[in-house]
Amino acid sequence: MSNESRPGGDATHGSDDTIVDDPSVRDHPRYHQMFPVLTDVELDRVHRFGKVSRYAQGELLYRAGSLCPGVFVLLSGKVRIVGRDGLGHERIIHTYTKRGEFTSDVTQLSSKPAVVDAHVVEDVEAVLLRPTELSGLMISEADLGEKIMRALILRRVLVIERGQGVVLVGAAGNARLSALQNFLRRNAFPNMTLDAQQDAEAVALLERLTPQPDDFPLVVCPNGTVLRNPDEGQLASCLGLIPEFDPAHVYDVAIVGAGPAGLATAVYAASEGLSVAALDCRAPGGQAGTSARIENYLGFPTGITGQALAGRAFVQAQKFGAHIGIPCEVKALYCDKQPPVVELTDDRRITARTVVIASGAEYRRPAVEGLAHFERCGVYYWATPIEARLCRKEPVLLVGGGNSAGQAAVFLATHAEHVHMFVRGASLEHSMSHYLAERVASLANVTVHTRIELTALEGIARLERVHYRGAGGIEGSMTTHHLFVFIGADPNTAWLRTCGVALDSKGFVLTGIDVADAGAQTLPMQTSVQGVFAIGDVRSGSTKRVASAVGEGAAVVAQIHRFLAAAR
Repeated sequence: MSNESRPGGDATHGSDDTIVDDPSVRDHPRYHQMFPVLTDVELDRVHRFGKVSRYAQGELLYRAGSLCPGVFVLLSGKVRIVGRDGLGHERIIHTYTKRGEFTSDVTQLSSKPAVVDAHVVEDVEAVLLRPTELSGLMISEADLGEKIMRALILRRVLVIERGQGVVLVGAAGNARLSALQNFLRRNAFPNMTLDAQQDAEAVALLERLTPQPDDFPLVVCPNGTVLRNPDEGQLASCLGLIPEFDPAHVYDVAIVGAGPAGLATAVYAASEGLSVAALDCRAPGGQAGTSARIENYLGFPTGITGQALAGRAFVQAQKFGAHIGIPCEVKALYCDKQPPVVELTDDRRITARTVVIASGAEYRRPAVEGLAHFERCGVYYWATPIEARLCRKEPVLLVGGGNSAGQAAVFLATHAEHVHMFVRGASLEHSMSHYLAERVASLANVTVHTRIELTALEGIARLERVHYRGAGGIEGSMTTHHLFVFIGADPNTAWLRTCGVALDSKGFVLTGIDVADAGAQTLPMQTSVQGVFAIGDVRSGSTKRVASAVGEGAAVVAQIHRFLAAAR
């Protein structure tokens, strides 16, 4: 991978009043929620939390790709918000002119880089709310905080819809391209994709960069830096997503894993005043974050996507002051002395009085000949809108009979020509929720094949054919370019070897009375190591459901309080 810079400068935005905002933004049905105006009474309440600052015409309050200081609440002046991508395209999104309007989007809760430019068109006087001050306002002023929070969330959605931000260049169906698209989508980072073979701008860019076949996909960051075939970590670094942690600070709790269990712990612990660091190597939501629709979670009768549920919890945790590091991969936990230390793959260390293991499980890969060869060109372990577009109006094969498989089959059926499900058992009833099994059975373009298993995959540049063995040992094959695998997962516990946390025979973490020689006063979710707890899918004996994971995430906070009180 190499970096290059885009030549030329960016357009400037002065006081030319002939420059107008994007009319499609003004026509947005939620425009007034997106850009509300605070009353003088509300401005008085804002003053309690921030500091008045002044900026001269021509300055930038913040710039795409750089750290944004916080939310600017306008007292006077004019600020123009411009969306910009790595190729230099610009679009005016909104111009703030009214006293009581405020800038920024939801990332200001976590001190993440801005995704737009904020130009001072006329001298500005504003109240600056830095992230900690914004969090304090959200908690202390509930009604005002709700108005601001809603606007900040809607603005990020707007920028994502407009496609400003990072530019991906590659061929449709490229597995690495799909992985980067999924990473950006799940982390709510605006992006657009250009077809390397058909888009005129992509062709012009390639003529200048002369990439080699192994350089794809190309990524152009908002600052113009070009990455060649980057991994998710390199992309995150270019976008400024890698968070900073104070190495001298000792947190009350460090949570490893930001799935439903980990996010629930972050929300409840932070809301009760504990100092929280939550870490995940990929995106909020864990495996649940890839679910097309969760319909049996309390309070959502029409269902909710895993990404939406995770996104709301992610924002909620930050609202209460949790420090969330994504992507941050943990490689080791050291428990030989107190307090424990969590070590990241980049060798940074985070110290915390307690640690919550919420690392979930890793996708299980069947022992099938040729599987690894096709994992970048036809084999998928999740079903998102990105994969759905790749297999539009084509037949697909889905292996698995659990709830995740059922949710994926229902989702894919609305895009694919036909969905074939391979199930090892005699039916879906024993492994899938009743409502979901009935829905799968009602779909005309879904066929469930029972007592069947894969034996081999075939193809050259991409997956072409699968081979299988049915009941009675009957061999067969099927043509398909898309194989979705949902056969469960193995616990993600390899990083615990340095700590010596006790595991069961399948590698799940033992807790409470299941720990050998556990005392009568042991805490139910505490592991064999004092101050280290386990929750969610990674915990031995847990119910593998989103609702139970959230429940355990909430319940463990009371046990953390008890441990910390006893340790004082």
